[in-house]
Amino acid sequence: MSTVAVPGAAVTPRRARHTDLPVLLVAVVWGASYLAAKDITTAGTVLAVLVLRFALAVPFLALAARRSLRALTGAQWRGAALLGLILSGIFLLETYGVVHTSATNAGLIISLTMIFTPLAEAAVTRTRPASSFLGAAALSVLGVVLLTQGGGFTRPSLGDLLMLLAALARTLHVLAMSRIRAVQDADPLPLTTVQLGTGVAVFAALSAGTGPTPWATAAGFGVREWAGLLFLSVLCTLVAFFVQMWAVRRTSPSRVSLLLGTEPLWATAAGLALGGERLGVLGLAGGALVLVGTAWGRRAAG
Repeated sequence: MSTVAVPGAAVTPRRARHTDLPVLLVAVVWGASYLAAKDITTAGTVLAVLVLRFALAVPFLALAARRSLRALTGAQWRGAALLGLILSGIFLLETYGVVHTSATNAGLIISLTMIFTPLAEAAVTRTRPASSFLGAAALSVLGVVLLTQGGGFTRPSLGDLLMLLAALARTLHVLAMSRIRAVQDADPLPLTTVQLGTGVAVFAALSAGTGPTPWATAAGFGVREWAGLLFLSVLCTLVAFFVQMWAVRRTSPSRVSLLLGTEPLWATAAGLALGGERLGVLGLAGGALVLVGTAWGRRAAG
């Protein structure tokens, strides 16, 4: 999920440091979310799990945003709903993707959003990216090529390709947020509520008659699955959003974005340490190149 664009406040070094830890913890839980989603989801239950994940979170967001929701204009409702449709596509691609690849690959490939977004912005504005950024992009792409090969050069898995499409969809979401004028000055809380509410509607409509219902899926969950679902819904969605909104008002959007950019590092750590995943020599080299390339690209684009 993208960093919320909220005006930053005047920042002191001490205040910024006190804000950094909660934001870093958000990056950690987001990194672990790929493994959690993989653990509780199968190809047949993706839609049901997505309905459950966001249906648990949206009522609390709607309660917190009840006044600001009424203040949204018609154009803002339409803009937020459009963003919600794009966001629905992102979560569908990511969740189906992580089912068909490793959590480590998923977290690293999705980090290409940090490369794709400035390239897309440059294409839209017809400006040439800096040479250093193009170098970072090339390094990241090479890293993904190596990452997806495992023990030798083979065709990338379906999950790897879906995660690549998810990174492109995230880029589209960022561009849409910056281009839809109606939503640019609106409060992020009601906008996020409308987007996630749209997602619930989309996932519920798609799941109708196409597999196990959300309620049947929930009834089949044990303690482990419920813990994973609550982790995704409460920590990765509700708490993460409110921490972002609190942090950018105490520090700056760029500082928050930099800390959240460590998400692929934590995804790799969770996959290797908790998921028992193995990358092999080529995969380790590729993962390192992705991390270096995206960090370099973030600095070059900034």
